[in-house]
Amino acid sequence: MKVLDLQCEQGHAFEGWFASENDFVDQRDRSLIQCPVCADARITKKLSAPRLNLASGRGDLPESSAATSSVALDATQALDPMAAWFQMSRKLMEQTTDVGPRFAEEARKIHYGEVPEHAIRGQASAKETRELLDEGIPVMPLLLPEGAKGSLQ
Repeated sequence: MKVLDLQCEQGHAFEGWFASENDFVDQRDRSLIQCPVCADARITKKLSAPRLNLASGRGDLPESSAATSSVALDATQALDPMAAWFQMSRKLMEQTTDVGPRFAEEARKIHYGEVPEHAIRGQASAKETRELLDEGIPVMPLLLPEGAKGSLQ
């Protein structure tokens, strides 16, 4: 298995795992690879040291290597703001109900007690957002990465 460092045209960096270099080229050429942040399919391979994932699982590694590898991965993720944003976005998607373009209407129903309070997300125009804020309804515009809206696998 080849692990490649990839980047979209927007500058988002991510990893891709492929059976071979030819597999990567084939998938890229057919637009099967997308940036997990913005869904851009214009992907390039970044220069990186060759890395092969030869172990079939953690059981193939000595116990001390597995623990060290796990700690290193966690530290890297903690220092990567894009990974943290992506993780937060996914959590937000899991814990809210998408009401789509009915966001302003649903937010008002919740605020005025017409429906039970629950966490929602959706789309509202700048005008609708200002009107909600003027009514004292706490809302916050938030752009979510396309990759957080569905499965990456």
